[in-house]
Amino acid sequence: MIPNQWNTGQVAKITEGVDQLVYRSNLIGSDRRVCNWGGGNTSSKEITTDFRGREIEVMYVKGSGSDLASMEAKHFTGLRLDDIRPLFEKEEMPDDQMVAYLANCMIDAKAPRPSIETLLHAFLPFKHVDHTHPDSIIGLCCADNGKEIAQEIFGDTFVWVPYIRPGFTLSKMIAQGVLDHPNAELVLMEKHGLVTWGATQEECYAKTIEMINKAATYIEQKASQQPLFGGEKVQSLEANQRRELVAHIMPAVRGAVSDSKRMILTFDDAEDVLSFVNANDASRLSQVGAACPDHLVHTKMTPLFIDWQPSAEDHEGLKQAVIQGITNYKQKYQDYFEQNAHEGDVMFEAAPRVILIPGIGMINTGKSHAMSLVSGALYHRAIAVMRGATSLGQFVSLSESESYNVEYWPLELYKLSLAPAETEFSRQIALITGGAGGIGSETARRLVSEGAHVVLADLNLEGAQKVADEINAQYGPHRALAVQMDVTSEEQVAQAYAETAIHYGGIDIIVNNAGLATSSKFEDTTLKEWNLNMNVLGTGYFLVAREAFKAMKEQALGGSMIFIGSKNSIYAGKSVTAYSSAKALEAHLARCIAAEGGEHGIRVNTILPDAILQGSAIWNSNWRNERAAAYGIEPDQLEEHYRKRTTLLVNIYPKDIAEGIAFFASSKAEKTTGCMLTIDGGVPAAFTR
Repeated sequence: MIPNQWNTGQVAKITEGVDQLVYRSNLIGSDRRVCNWGGGNTSSKEITTDFRGREIEVMYVKGSGSDLASMEAKHFTGLRLDDIRPLFEKEEMPDDQMVAYLANCMIDAKAPRPSIETLLHAFLPFKHVDHTHPDSIIGLCCADNGKEIAQEIFGDTFVWVPYIRPGFTLSKMIAQGVLDHPNAELVLMEKHGLVTWGATQEECYAKTIEMINKAATYIEQKASQQPLFGGEKVQSLEANQRRELVAHIMPAVRGAVSDSKRMILTFDDAEDVLSFVNANDASRLSQVGAACPDHLVHTKMTPLFIDWQPSAEDHEGLKQAVIQGITNYKQKYQDYFEQNAHEGDVMFEAAPRVILIPGIGMINTGKSHAMSLVSGALYHRAIAVMRGATSLGQFVSLSESESYNVEYWPLELYKLSLAPAETEFSRQIALITGGAGGIGSETARRLVSEGAHVVLADLNLEGAQKVADEINAQYGPHRALAVQMDVTSEEQVAQAYAETAIHYGGIDIIVNNAGLATSSKFEDTTLKEWNLNMNVLGTGYFLVAREAFKAMKEQALGGSMIFIGSKNSIYAGKSVTAYSSAKALEAHLARCIAAEGGEHGIRVNTILPDAILQGSAIWNSNWRNERAAAYGIEPDQLEEHYRKRTTLLVNIYPKDIAEGIAFFASSKAEKTTGCMLTIDGGVPAAFTR
């Protein structure tokens, strides 16, 4: 049941008009059982004054491309009702004419394009109107006997409208139906949703919740009398087994769905998903079609359902089943497009947005983690709708041709055009070792600023989490993930990549940056000191790169590795034998990997920085004192000492290295591998030759 969350005290503090409409809309959108992400629309009719001071009646309606849960006043569009109402007398009006006409009715030309269903709100003679996509109502409206069941639930208080795509004709049908039925309290839109209204903001919201709960109560009563989705066919694997299997297959799956454009993947094994994918009827029901027209752009007409008998040991069998399933799905989608396409249509990525696996759960794909979650969230709603529809009768959906026409409908595609443009690292995943430190954190921010998703791997999990939290607060949830990693531990390195695969799907960029430094005269260098440098800077870089190499090969999308070496990689400094030797090892290791990675499109390059004191855990350790002693100066004089020894007379900062990393990872360096780039202000002794 949906609780009525209207807060009279809170609303009393809100100015009448659009601000209360914002409150009502946010309340509706906050519960996805009431309204899909990005779907539905709300409106209010108000008396206001125009630019000449004249009183006019204006309808404020949701702007296209907005989400009710997060809308602000600026996302609503005001339109003059005196200009819109005469349209009701017209017999028909094509979409392009409707859009052009409504543009002339706007009281502010800078406001968003009004909702596709603006006329639905305008033609209804009520002050406040809600159009929503509640699970229970769509379950009713997607049942083959939905209209008959609606009579049992709502008596003679509803208007049933046969399915028709939103626009002028549907708006007029709804308004005429309400005019012809004075007792009407709601409109049920076949295979689509609910329309309710009220004289006040609160009355409108309350009516929406009331009608949803009436349907939900009836459905729950019916659902309790029969097995869900035909009863259980298979059982779920244990949670750790599910995650292990998904981590194993994700890079290959990501490669298979990214042949057109790279995709970010997410994994979902929530209880409702498992109940569905494990059921006898899941393979059939999942292929009937979309649960709501609004889902199509984000989920496609159907998901990919994998016919697989759950087994914790069958890693390769599952991988091959999913890869073959994706191949078949893409061919079927190509056929679907060719059979239904109109002149000028451009096919979307053919790969599935939703992959259902018995015993495991659901994998979703999208251009970002956020959009992958949207496809998953909408399929949660689809499961709820199918649960309702099958409790009442048979689940029915749109025809193939109508599904295509909605998926490629210009008015629906317009919403997608409002998304921010993609940038250099959009759709890419970067793992950065030493992510909590100066170079690591600055690099993460630099890559995320151009679209990347980043994994901050560090021994200091608390520090890495702090950086991740800051990035997510600035750029949005899930753009950064913190994982604890000791680069010398084969098990922890493998686990970090498993977490990355589960969270994002794979890897495109690694920055081998974890480090330490020690200083001692050669004859005083202990085996412990030598091994410490070799383990972290040699073995650690090897383990991190090796696991990335495996994942990149599995994806078959290429990749970029950037090693953070040092001036000492090529400069034989005094009293730093262990450190310099390990840094030289790194540089040559990178070249060796580059030689093997070329045929797979894996590029490996090295940056040689020097004396980056700012934000560095290394330079805040004994290393600072050791290096100062080696030069016969005080520790606080080091920064000036290093500046003066450069030919450019500059200090080097983490952001300088981050720029170098961004260059090597970018398309600007797509033909560069096995290269070393010095970013040290010009230390003549370290000039490459």
